[in-house]
Amino acid sequence: MSGGWKGSTRRQRLPSNWESATRPAAHARNPEHICHLCGQPGGDYLDHKNPGDDHSLDNLDWAHDRVAPHCHRYKSSQEGNAAKAANPRPGRRRPPEQHPGLR
Repeated sequence: MSGGWKGSTRRQRLPSNWESATRPAAHARNPEHICHLCGQPGGDYLDHKNPGDDHSLDNLDWAHDRVAPHCHRYKSSQEGNAAKAANPRPGRRRPPEQHPGLR
């Protein structure tokens, strides 16, 4: 998996009560950790259903990340690829120059 959290500020943007209140509340609401993407039990990652910084319980649910079928990884990859396509980086190559003898 490329990149991971490198350069991300995501962890710092989580609310201060993420570990003490938000994750336990999400667990209490879905104790079997049913994956909101495939409907199977055993989700091991608390996922934001909609991208962004909405940390409300309505926007959080469990998904498979480190265990098969890796639903969260596929979802994140699709979101990242869509963002990259929407905001392409400029090319890294210099534009071609006319040959000096043709000027």
